[in-house]
Amino acid sequence: MRITVDPDRCVGAGQCVLNAPAIFDQDDDGLVTLLTEPGTDQETAAARLAGALCPSGAISVQEG
Repeated sequence: MRITVDPDRCVGAGQCVLNAPAIFDQDDDGLVTLLTEPGTDQETAAARLAGALCPSGAISVQEG
């Protein structure tokens, strides 16, 4: 799995942090930052959900 984030597309909704706080955070402007790649199955599922719920499409989750 590879996760990329695009802070320029981020609208600061915070769905990523709510669903995967071990993976994502928000900077001082409220924009997404990637903390780390998922290390467990639970974190992987949470990262996928965060990517799916991101209203601006700022999070890309690629399998493989």
